[in-house]
Amino acid sequence: MLVIALGDDEDESTPAPTRTPATKPAKEQPEEPKGERADLVSFRLDDRSEGGLTNIWVVWTIKNNSSEKSNYSWDWEAVDADGTRVENGSQLETDVQPGQTAEGEYPTTLKTAQGIKLNITDFNRTASY
Repeated sequence: MLVIALGDDEDESTPAPTRTPATKPAKEQPEEPKGERADLVSFRLDDRSEGGLTNIWVVWTIKNNSSEKSNYSWDWEAVDADGTRVENGSQLETDVQPGQTAEGEYPTTLKTAQGIKLNITDFNRTASY
């Protein structure tokens, strides 16, 4: 799978959204994504391992809140509890209609999901023709 992500000059990473509500006090919660980045509703690890076989995926939900058909691309990293990057990648979701929700998944080479934090390092939405 070839994924090309057009980026801007922002080098900041943001925590990936999850479906579970935050339990931290309001002053400690990360700032909510704004603009097109808010279209990435959920991006999380899904540990499907069983019987001693590791099987960890990244799964996502995109909701196109714009008024035009859109393509989305984003870069991500998985960081362990020590702050070491243990994996990174790029994802692509194309031709998402206005108001439409799209879900996707991709396998990882992670050996565990325990203690792993996902960060979005770049995110782009472009018009799809």
